[in-house]
Amino acid sequence: MKPWVGVVSGGCIGSKARWKLYPRVLRDVSVMDLSTSVLGQKISMPVCVGATAMQRMAHADGEMATARACQATGTGMMLSSWATSSIEEVAEAAPDSLRWLQLYVYKDREVTKSLVKRAERAGYKGIFVTVDTPFLGRRIDDVRNKFQLPPHLRLKNFTSNSLAFSSGKDFGENSGLAVYVAEAIDSSVKWEDVKWLRGLTSLPIVTKGILRADDAKEAVKLGVNGILVSNHGARQLDGVPATVSTGANMQQVLSAFGFLFSSSEYMVAVAFNCVQLCLLVSIGSSSLPGTHLKLDLCPASCCTAPSWRF
Repeated sequence: MKPWVGVVSGGCIGSKARWKLYPRVLRDVSVMDLSTSVLGQKISMPVCVGATAMQRMAHADGEMATARACQATGTGMMLSSWATSSIEEVAEAAPDSLRWLQLYVYKDREVTKSLVKRAERAGYKGIFVTVDTPFLGRRIDDVRNKFQLPPHLRLKNFTSNSLAFSSGKDFGENSGLAVYVAEAIDSSVKWEDVKWLRGLTSLPIVTKGILRADDAKEAVKLGVNGILVSNHGARQLDGVPATVSTGANMQQVLSAFGFLFSSSEYMVAVAFNCVQLCLLVSIGSSSLPGTHLKLDLCPASCCTAPSWRF
């Protein structure tokens, strides 16, 4: 299986303004094949769905609808640990889909271990461990809104009310999610813990949230199967670079890997001589029409944003 690198878009407005596209012409594009592979698994086109938490806040079918759409389209879905549908429910909803699990490392390592083992049993094909969130970034809107799940929802991968973010407790003037992360997620995680995770499973492991070349080198030394270059949607730390801008900084490390970009960055990636190109789209809560969701990328352009058809 070829090592893999992905890049998730975030905070890219200034970066996109810098890069311009100069298309070639008269190249015979009458037959086009957008299929590629990620972590040894074939996908129909360079579009995958990234981890997006709590999708049932937008639609009753939530993550299950997303999985069915990915199955119908022949592409992959990364399920958030903080999903409002469980690992098993999503697998049952789309048994033939390509699924990966996004993982946070909990203070209770048995909780973390259980998530990994459940993903294995349910046929998931990889673990994407988030490494950039020892604490939650200060999300002003969440603080202003005193964010918490509505009472009819819970994080379905957990049984206790506290871990399921459904305790009903008063978070005061803070974001409930920020309190949840501070209480449940292990802020002491180090590179040695990636080795611990490697010992838990034979599934491919991808470190999600790397922006620096020296960190990427550390991940490669530990034998991870992939690196997801991500600034967490530019919501975790102010001032981080757009993901597409990290290519030059990490060129030496990434030369043996493929890239994953989003939107028009897909074509900008070509200018960086990437070995393998993919595009990652995170479904936003406003983009979930339920079971009729269909993900489509126009092969005639490849640089346009995907369209949602239902």
